[in-house]
Amino acid sequence: MEVLLHRIDAFADAPFSGTPAAVMPLRSWLPDELLRNLAEGNSLAETAFYTSRLPPEAGEPPEGRPVFHLRWFSPAAEIDMCGHATLAAAAQILEDAHPGADMVSFYTRGGWVHVDRTDDDEYVLDLPSVESVEIEPPHALVAALGVRPVRAFSGPDEVIVVATEAEVRRARPILAAFPPLPGAAVLTARGDDVDIVSRVFAPGLGVPEDSVTGSAHAQLVPLWARMIGRKALVARQLSRRGGTLRCELVGDRVLLLGRCRRYLDGVVTLPD
Repeated sequence: MEVLLHRIDAFADAPFSGTPAAVMPLRSWLPDELLRNLAEGNSLAETAFYTSRLPPEAGEPPEGRPVFHLRWFSPAAEIDMCGHATLAAAAQILEDAHPGADMVSFYTRGGWVHVDRTDDDEYVLDLPSVESVEIEPPHALVAALGVRPVRAFSGPDEVIVVATEAEVRRARPILAAFPPLPGAAVLTARGDDVDIVSRVFAPGLGVPEDSVTGSAHAQLVPLWARMIGRKALVARQLSRRGGTLRCELVGDRVLLLGRCRRYLDGVVTLPD
């Protein structure tokens, strides 16, 4: 049995930037254990698997666009939301399977997610907005990050706000000291030449530091939109590869704009 494998860099400003994702189209779903093994073998933050077969709970699909059932796996587990791998899957579908289309929708664990392609070959990822609750800075996480928090928020990810971009850049977290977290730890601040900057750490999911994290910005954008007083923001993730996202809060949705760059195409051979 052969399965196609595409590696695509999402939110990539230039070659070797953004977050690399593996995209693997499937005729039908393979056993979960095999999906986990494939994601581990790909050795990337996330692998996106999709099939054209929608589950009954998807309900009536959006009209006028290709639709797919999409799931994401890190090297350690299936995850609830992954923005960059969704963008990469959309780019692969709109380039290979549906080159005449400019929009695609995915049914996911979190409901329907939509991606549009612009005339400039940018991709617009439409995600549900994620709310946060302000909390006291969690001592164990702050100690592991080695920072001085200004504010802290909890949601799917734990968000630690610090005073400056320089503090985000300088942080050298002790990943082995991280407390158990259901999601990621997001370190963020106002940017020097963009609106917001961040870094994202998820050692519990097998991702020591993510390069550019779309799902984290579904939580960061509504948070910073309130603090800054503006719904359109430019964000930069300060990982080693780095990447820039143009973001907008529209009602209860977050729009993330970025480019994708294909890195390789291959075939994985599995036992029949």
